[in-house]
Amino acid sequence: MAVSFSRKPAYAAAAPAPGAPGDLRAKFMAAISNPYISASGAALLFLASVATLVLITSDPHAGSPVIRLELTKIGATKNAPEGWREALGGDPAHEAGLLPGELGLSANPFGPIMAKAESEAPVAEGLENAPAIPQGPGLPQAPLAGLSAPGPGGGLLPIIAADGRTAAEAYARPFTPNGRPKVSIVIGGLGLNAQTTRAAIETLPGEVTLSFAPYAEGLQGWIDLARAHGHEVLLETPMEPADYPANDPGPYTLIAANRPDDTVRKLEWLMSRATGYFGLSNYLGARFVDNDQAMNTFNATLKARGLAFIDDGLAARRAGPIPRASADRVIDDELSASAIDAQLRALETGAAARGQSLGSGFAYPVTINQVRAWAAGLQARGIQLAPASALAHR
Repeated sequence: MAVSFSRKPAYAAAAPAPGAPGDLRAKFMAAISNPYISASGAALLFLASVATLVLITSDPHAGSPVIRLELTKIGATKNAPEGWREALGGDPAHEAGLLPGELGLSANPFGPIMAKAESEAPVAEGLENAPAIPQGPGLPQAPLAGLSAPGPGGGLLPIIAADGRTAAEAYARPFTPNGRPKVSIVIGGLGLNAQTTRAAIETLPGEVTLSFAPYAEGLQGWIDLARAHGHEVLLETPMEPADYPANDPGPYTLIAANRPDDTVRKLEWLMSRATGYFGLSNYLGARFVDNDQAMNTFNATLKARGLAFIDDGLAARRAGPIPRASADRVIDDELSASAIDAQLRALETGAAARGQSLGSGFAYPVTINQVRAWAAGLQARGIQLAPASALAHR
């Protein structure tokens, strides 16, 4: 860059000879004292530093937070049989990489899922020959008009429609009671493994409510497929457990001690991951649910969005201004067919005594298999299988 200086008359007696050290020092001092020269030098130094960093790291995401979510922590139970961890995913290290903000929704939800379904190996042991159960009429594909607005990352957030309709009503499976005791089942942890997710969607009765993990790849496609098979859907909300951070449910976990605006921000990201769910369910959350301020913020957000809340029993003592229900028991705390059958029979006993009962389970192959067989004989035993939304009350 050429810079012209306005020169003042020089006195021959004081001027040093050209090229002398005094002349060079004078020119240097004059240059650095010029604000334009010093600013340009600083900018060049900054650009050189950035270029050096990029050359060293060669990582376009340098500086972005990268979260590693251990899938082995999802759904850990007592007496787990061999192979259950492998059912959660194909990563050899049992981990899934997550980069916040880069979990895009599927542009063509049915295509990839159905193509994958035709090429995959049979579902895990115990489900190889599971017949597809008639689901009844499918539920309308989401989003329904007037029930959503733009949310974070280009997704949709549920809203209350201008006519007062809510997602809790519009996305719930229609239900007509027949006067018999009602039993509901929620199967959670779906979307993390294609085979078990397909098994739950395709082989369980439509009255069984399905709950999907928010970090699932192709989440909107799974929800669309579940609703097409007649299942109402919940979206799981990772909440702070008692042993956090040793047990970390992921980057958007709701933390009890966080400010209300941070809880709302995380909730909005989670809710914008997909559309078509009638409410939220919890994933873990013993510490979060025990905090009054945290739960007040959570309930207020769901009320403003027109959503229900169905929990696995952790929040049974929590009331709220939203449609909600709590599970009476987790049916697969002990992972064996006989133990799950005993829990399902206990749900029937509870329904007979109180008129209704709700059970919660995880998407293990043995859980799906036992629930499928159990549900087939409910009507003959005088029990009505109901979606969880039918048990949700303010």
